[in-house]
Amino acid sequence: MFEKVGTKTINKLLLIAAVLLIAEIILFDGGILFSLLFSGILVYVGHRSYDRAFGKVVFWIGLVSLVMTILSMAVVRFLLFILLVLFLYNYFQAGRHPARPVFSREPPSPKKEPVISQKMWGDQTTPEAYAWNDINVHGGIGDRTIDLSHTVLPEKAVISVRHLAGTLTIYVPYETEVLVHHSALIGRATIFDYRSTHLWNGTVHYQTEDYGWKEPGVRIVTSVLSGDLEVKRI
Repeated sequence: MFEKVGTKTINKLLLIAAVLLIAEIILFDGGILFSLLFSGILVYVGHRSYDRAFGKVVFWIGLVSLVMTILSMAVVRFLLFILLVLFLYNYFQAGRHPARPVFSREPPSPKKEPVISQKMWGDQTTPEAYAWNDINVHGGIGDRTIDLSHTVLPEKAVISVRHLAGTLTIYVPYETEVLVHHSALIGRATIFDYRSTHLWNGTVHYQTEDYGWKEPGVRIVTSVLSGDLEVKRI
């Protein structure tokens, strides 16, 4: 849909959307932030207790409330209208000028599948066996589990995860050195024998004694809005 839309145009649309959002919150409906926050808390609490009937009820109440609050925002209606206009424009342009196949003499470059994909909802874990590829993802709500014992690490590996809500669990082999930099608005951090039980808008920096001297080594950079980090030996 966006092949013919330039980056500058998209940036202008995002700027207009941001201005509309600020104007809507300040001038018209300041309580929308409370509604979004309250609905998000219900979804998170329900997701954590989804195996019980109470958790299912809280989860779906929060989800419906969150969706209704988002759809009631003027900025969301503006973005949906722009998307509809862009879709119709590209549809009619494609009908007038059918796309021609483009042949390239260059061989296709090899593409590695990501170990963890971008996912805004639900839990996710690494497969039983996989080829290593540095992880650089962001996610929404759910738990993420990365098991480094199921792959062969290079001399230097990087894991970067930015997440909204959920638990990040990373299993590290005993012979692997580790550097961890973690930040959270609300949550806890457990890194081997180190524990931070009350992490409120704070950061944690942890480094094993031989990191940078012995290999392999993995650099872990994580940030969550609300959730826990657990780094364990396996």
